[in-house]
Amino acid sequence: MANSYDVIVIGSGPGGYIAAIRAAQLGLKTAVVEREHLAGICSNWGCIPTKALLRSAEVLHLAEHAKNYGLTLEGKITADLAAIVKRSRGIAERMNGGVGFLMKKNKVDIIWGEAKLTKPNEIVIAKTTKTIVQPQAPLPKNTLGEGTYTAKHIIVATGARPRALPGIEPDGKLIWTYFEAMNPDSLPKSLLVMGSGAIGIEFASFYRTLGVEVTVVEVMSQVMPVEDAEISTFAKKQFDKQGMKIILEAKVTTVEKAANSVTAHVEKKDGSIEKITADRMISAVGVQGNIENLGLETLGVKTDRGCIVIDGYGKTNVAGVYAIGDVAGPPMLAHKAEHEAVICVEKIAGLPNVHPMDKLKIPGCTYCNPQVASVGLTEAKAKAEGRDIRVGRFPFVANGKAIALGEDQGLVKTIFDKKTGELLGAHLVGAEVTELIQGFVVAMNLETTEEDLMHTIFPHPTISETLKESVLDAYGRALNA
Repeated sequence: MANSYDVIVIGSGPGGYIAAIRAAQLGLKTAVVEREHLAGICSNWGCIPTKALLRSAEVLHLAEHAKNYGLTLEGKITADLAAIVKRSRGIAERMNGGVGFLMKKNKVDIIWGEAKLTKPNEIVIAKTTKTIVQPQAPLPKNTLGEGTYTAKHIIVATGARPRALPGIEPDGKLIWTYFEAMNPDSLPKSLLVMGSGAIGIEFASFYRTLGVEVTVVEVMSQVMPVEDAEISTFAKKQFDKQGMKIILEAKVTTVEKAANSVTAHVEKKDGSIEKITADRMISAVGVQGNIENLGLETLGVKTDRGCIVIDGYGKTNVAGVYAIGDVAGPPMLAHKAEHEAVICVEKIAGLPNVHPMDKLKIPGCTYCNPQVASVGLTEAKAKAEGRDIRVGRFPFVANGKAIALGEDQGLVKTIFDKKTGELLGAHLVGAEVTELIQGFVVAMNLETTEEDLMHTIFPHPTISETLKESVLDAYGRALNA
């Protein structure tokens, strides 16, 4: 049958399109359903375009500090916000078109519209009601539309959306989500960011570099709460030096709106209230899975706290229905979704030796200035588990390449099991640490011990040498500090 497939994937984000490609590679007749934009939030409104914005901010920062590198730039360095945003949106459209090309290349059909599960092996596609808010790259010729489709296996990969707090809901004008923060009409003079997770602190960093007065309000006792406390403290000192105001152990209780500003009532730990007025406010209090209007309730698919419940292979409690990525729960990261997609599809295809994902080995990256990256257990969690540990630290200020780059503010921290030498966790802050963290991820995946890392030769001069020195320091053998 023309509308019958082996696998149908609902959603074309990082998890969805990777699942579709892997299924096609394994010889399964595959289609992917999309209602809004190919490549999902990550490529259109998340991972990629935000990094384009942050790159512009980084170049601006370097230009403003050109004298530190022996360079003289004529005239005032200014940020053209419209041009910065245009570049970012152009990159998003390019990514969008790239996924369309991959679908065509792998002979994956695209079904354009909104999907609803009517049976475990059947979906009905209705006309999309979602407004396309950016130029959509031309859809490939292998694009289908409304109707009923069947598949032996249906994978839900519908992603997530910004979470809203009652009474402080984003309105698109004064209170932004990351959608509006990424595509502003003009540059505000002041900005209040509610939440200091990856999304909140990245936008705080971007706007502060552009000269905006930024205040961050965080309910937890440290900025970037999921990170190791020592790394968080180091990062906060750098944010403070940049002029960013961070209020910890505080929450926004109410917001008063004026014509072109907001006044937030911020309740502090001692119960006192501080009123903070800003031109704009970003709500960055997390995301929630897109589980609504999919027919999950009709089929009896189990959900928990806004996400679909799955086993280690993406299977739900309903035969023939699977879920991957953000909609299947934390950590809500694109690379987790991609790997989860491969595991799910390979299990469906019956490949041998398919193993569930080890979530402790999923790296996390935050692209603020300075960057933060981590994998595995924090020091506090390792101790809470009763581990007898060794901790190593190495500062960028003792690394020749970091000094030469003018990027000597950073720290690498490693945590080992004292008895076995197992690498339990690695936590980094500083220039390009989002690129460096993968060295530790590979080491953990290969069950590398401290001895293996100590006997690995790192090239000189590179910032990567800080990784080895941190390992050496954990065992009292650091050579350059």
